[in-house]
Amino acid sequence: MIKIILIKQIAVLLSLLILITSCASTTTISTIPSNSKLYINGELVGTTPYKYRDTKIVGSTNTVRIEKEGFEIYKTTFSKDEEVDVGAMIGGVFFLIPFLWVMKYKKTRLYELRPKE
Repeated sequence: MIKIILIKQIAVLLSLLILITSCASTTTISTIPSNSKLYINGELVGTTPYKYRDTKIVGSTNTVRIEKEGFEIYKTTFSKDEEVDVGAMIGGVFFLIPFLWVMKYKKTRLYELRPKE
């Protein structure tokens, strides 16, 4: 009886661990040339390369602006719908709510800036 309770507790803990880690998604943003100023959703977050991480739900979109002296400003967006997150899919089977995080960002993205003329 105690062994069964222990197994159930371990299963619940593992499920919660999968659930918690599956909510976040990370992407590394790099540029050519590197060391460019990076703005995400209008906020200066640092310079490239930059590791961006959030816990937004599926379909959330981020605006990106990249600036470097002598280069044209680069503007783009990326959304949390690029790859399936298997951990969230498994968690969703047990808890349903993780289906909001079933998609994630691509691991890396590279943007090439054009020199000003």
